[in-house]
Amino acid sequence: MPKNLVIVESPAKAKTIEGYLGKDFTVKSSYGHVRDLQKGDKAIDIANNFTPTYEVSPDKKDVVKELKKLAKEAEMVWLATDDDREGEAISWHLKESLDLDDKKTRRIVFREITKNAILNAVQTPRGIDIDLVNAQQARRILDRLVGFEMSPVLWKKIKAGLSAGRVQSVAVRIVVDREREVDQFNATALFKVTAEFKDGTKTIKAELPNRFETEAEAQAFLDKLVGADFFVRDLEKKPAKKSPSAPFTTSTLQQEASRKLSFSVAQTMTVAQRLYEAGKISYMRTDSVNLSDFAIDAARTTITTNYGGEYAFTRKYKSKSENAQEAHEAIRPTDFNVQQASSDRNEQRLYDLIWKRAIASQMADAKLERTVVTIGNNKGPENFIATGEVITFEGFLKVYLESKDEEDEDEEEIEAKTGGTATLPPLTVNQKLGLNQIVAVERYTRPPSRYTEASLVKKLEEMGIGRPSTYAPTISTIQKRGYVIKEDRDGRERKLKQLTLKDNAVKAAVITENTGQEKSKLFPTDLAMITNDFLVEHFPRVTDFNFTAMVEKEFDDIAEGKIKWQSMLKGFYGDFHEQVLKTENIDRSTVNTSRILGTHPETGEQISTRLGRYGPFVQIGEADEEKGIKPKYASLRKGQLIENITLEEALELFKLPRELGAFEDKPMVVAIGRFGPYIRHNSKFVSIPKIDDPMTISAERGIELILAKRVSDAEKLILEFPESEYVKVLKGRWGPYLAIGKNNFKLPKDKEPASLTYAECLAIAGLDHDPTDVDAGLAKAKKGKAAAKKTTTAKKTAVKKAAVKKPAAKKPAAKKAVAKKAAAKKPAAKKASAKKTTAKK
Repeated sequence: MPKNLVIVESPAKAKTIEGYLGKDFTVKSSYGHVRDLQKGDKAIDIANNFTPTYEVSPDKKDVVKELKKLAKEAEMVWLATDDDREGEAISWHLKESLDLDDKKTRRIVFREITKNAILNAVQTPRGIDIDLVNAQQARRILDRLVGFEMSPVLWKKIKAGLSAGRVQSVAVRIVVDREREVDQFNATALFKVTAEFKDGTKTIKAELPNRFETEAEAQAFLDKLVGADFFVRDLEKKPAKKSPSAPFTTSTLQQEASRKLSFSVAQTMTVAQRLYEAGKISYMRTDSVNLSDFAIDAARTTITTNYGGEYAFTRKYKSKSENAQEAHEAIRPTDFNVQQASSDRNEQRLYDLIWKRAIASQMADAKLERTVVTIGNNKGPENFIATGEVITFEGFLKVYLESKDEEDEDEEEIEAKTGGTATLPPLTVNQKLGLNQIVAVERYTRPPSRYTEASLVKKLEEMGIGRPSTYAPTISTIQKRGYVIKEDRDGRERKLKQLTLKDNAVKAAVITENTGQEKSKLFPTDLAMITNDFLVEHFPRVTDFNFTAMVEKEFDDIAEGKIKWQSMLKGFYGDFHEQVLKTENIDRSTVNTSRILGTHPETGEQISTRLGRYGPFVQIGEADEEKGIKPKYASLRKGQLIENITLEEALELFKLPRELGAFEDKPMVVAIGRFGPYIRHNSKFVSIPKIDDPMTISAERGIELILAKRVSDAEKLILEFPESEYVKVLKGRWGPYLAIGKNNFKLPKDKEPASLTYAECLAIAGLDHDPTDVDAGLAKAKKGKAAAKKTTTAKKTAVKKAAVKKPAAKKPAAKKAVAKKAAAKKPAAKKASAKKTTAKK
């Protein structure tokens, strides 16, 4: 066996590292964490200074068993997990789980997987940093306490199955607050005036700096300029420069990958992880913008070779965050000479972004010449302003230019996306200009932008909430839990007034624009609104932005050994637990999960909206069991919320279901269900796509969707059976599978999908070979499996309890007592035996 065992987190990382170490090293993976807090509410002994109880995860028992065996056989064990709190904790858990001897255990760290980095790490080992471990422990324990105590409160007071978390609840609050800002925003109209002047064949676009509040003011201004002469009143040329952005941190990489590549935050981290494990980039969880001297030298060499010496300019960046670890590096390529890092398209695209950003950070400023032209007229003091920009030296722009979020752009920048900044023709002061036209168009102020995943990460980072390792899981969690949805939404048409001065005449017109269109934005659900309001009212500290940021700072202090993790938890838990106890007195009926909208204009019945088991809905009337009256229900449409839906909008919902007409002598019915709008035809359901409105969809379009669904289903179908229409073998995204009703089953690898029999399909699903009632049989099989699982669990619990009791029986005193009882009983047993013998005789 090799003398050295190296343990890392992932198989891909293990494979890369193994290539750099000699035959005396075996590299194995722990596949992430091997231990975690035990399940249930007994994992943390609060009374005993928050002592945690850890257990090896069920799916890691075989991994731990193998690693323990290899560790015993090795002369030295090297713990090579990531160089951060999570990595340090994994190393500590491995040491504890594998019973490693300190004398034959070494901890090594590196920020990139290259041969030099690995060999240097082996030459400079250290011990496990218990302060980093304690910071991770504190976070894990605190999050467990918050989740375990707050979530059941939500189950009792709002809805079963809800969850709450220290960081996720604050992230939800940020999205909810922004949604309310958008909803309460009152747009105001102003008239913006632009002009097109001409200098020979060249067109010069300019703008009036001020806006007019009313149409009358804009009209008066244009009327005044009828027949006016225009000239260059002033001309100013200024040199300017643009500097490159710093290399990527975790946060800025997530933001830029979202803007430029349309990656989700989670996708960015997954792809970056693969690049890191393949040795292509440095560690991707970092809040430092620093580059090592080695990296700066390598970047300078690459820039000089590829672009010329005048493009190279050395820069040292310093992080704005006071908690950033400058000893760590920003995200960068491990070798700047490598530009093709992967055959995988997404990996290569992300690598290209990282390479460009890091290279650009060490390049010269771009040099520009900005020209500002002031255009006056002979009929008034108002001036139009035209700007132009010429790049005199590209500098870093030859490689890279950072994108911006929508909320960071002003109106001019948004408009410039379509046309860009114009290059102005040569002009002189007092030069006369011709007029093509002047346009005054009505424009509305814009509400705050809803968050994208990228801009939410930016907001969390600015507020000091979370750390590089938490952004992606937090944003994924709030979407998985149904608090936030990411989607596109269509805009609505808006009419605008426009006045145009052309050929010495002013003409009025009405134009239209599409406003409010959203792409990949985060929208809160009704569940988020209600849960957020409840938590803000009853757990103000947990949802307070400053408090959450302060907790993050305390984790940093623990990592630096400044405070004890137990005292930090104690300071948090006391008030928090007291607040949990107070919620027992909250009457569930006082929680704002419903709203009365008004009365039906025809029947006078009450119309209300509320949160139900399957989502929000509106209701007409109340149930009356004695009279046999049932209310009418309708689901809310996408974009509608309980807190702002109007009575008129609610009444519209009751126009569904509506009959479109007939097709093949069967009615087509449009309705909205749990998964959105659909058409029901011949007991089949066809989803209505987002581009169609269920209120206005035509019969022709309905037939088109039904026929398209049939073609799609036929392409998916591998097998169907005359015995039951519910049993089918279908072709799915991940290969063939068995579908029985709404239940899907994996197919055995040794079975050919197209040759399966009906009986074999039932056997795969665990059903009897009785084709009479598949659904009932499936329910019975599931019930049987659940009962068997319950029995197994009960047996395991009994075995554990018996194991706990066994030590008491081994005590000497207990042994003597057992022996005495046995001795006392034996004679009685003999007498009984003698009596039986006498009776027989």
